[in-house]
Amino acid sequence: MKKRILAILMVAVVMMLGITACKSGDKKEDDGLIKVGIINNDPNESGYRTANDRSMQEMFTEANGYKASYAYSLKNDEQIAAAQKFIQDEVDYLLLSAAGTSGWDTVLKDAKAAGIKVILFDRTIDADPSLYEASIVSDMAKEGETAVNWLKGQALKEYKIIHLQGVMGSAAQIGRSGALDATAKELGWTIVKQQTAEWSAEKAQQIVQSVIDSKQSFNVIYAENDDMAKGAVAALDAAGISHGVGKDVIIMGFDCNKWALEELLAKNWNYDGQCNPFQATYIHDIIQKLQKGETITEKTIILDEKGFDAATITQADVDNYGI
Repeated sequence: MKKRILAILMVAVVMMLGITACKSGDKKEDDGLIKVGIINNDPNESGYRTANDRSMQEMFTEANGYKASYAYSLKNDEQIAAAQKFIQDEVDYLLLSAAGTSGWDTVLKDAKAAGIKVILFDRTIDADPSLYEASIVSDMAKEGETAVNWLKGQALKEYKIIHLQGVMGSAAQIGRSGALDATAKELGWTIVKQQTAEWSAEKAQQIVQSVIDSKQSFNVIYAENDDMAKGAVAALDAAGISHGVGKDVIIMGFDCNKWALEELLAKNWNYDGQCNPFQATYIHDIIQKLQKGETITEKTIILDEKGFDAATITQADVDNYGI
């Protein structure tokens, strides 16, 4: 009987050790890894977005203590659905670059109720700041104002502008369009064409080609990203219309892709507004502070950015600021 009891006890101990080992092994798989759900725009959207996504992929790795999942879309409703899925998956942090500024209240409230901390990057949203931990963003309105002030400083005899807009409702589009709209209204500038090309070079080329075909005159192309400026230039080149410093059409872009800054250096473009894509390090620093129980005192972190003029840009600027 004693031997039987001893055998039973030994089996029980072995089973307990096995269960403990199994649980320990399961825990070890995720132990110490911070689960982040990252919602971003399509990395193929532009050179800026490719650089932005690459910086996130390089930062949020297992080697740096993270278990990262990604969702990409240029549509707000698809991003919202992805956010709800990440909430169900019980991520620790939800990192969000919103396609549109509105419609996020319910998601953010659900995340807060689930104990998930939200950090915005790249773009702002219309939501109560108490629903997210921090926002690491560009000042899109300031980007637009800097560009429009530069254009104003060119003191053209007349302003006839093709305005190529980004995805409508995005923070970048709202900020960059708002500055031009306000100044055009104030100073009586003519907006020959204003249409979204959704960040696409191909769509921008089609829009500019349609203006050329209509025989309307223009002397400025204000494109809300570099890819659209590139598409616009392709249409001008096909029509034999000169562009750049001292030429028929002023070319303006945003994002500071290296190839775009090289166009400024070659005097083929006139202006490019910087939009800093490297927010991952800022986010990492905030997460580390939150993990230690520290309070984030700076709710909104505005990235330092500038505008570049073809008349003054240097090779060092291209090397240092090109993405």
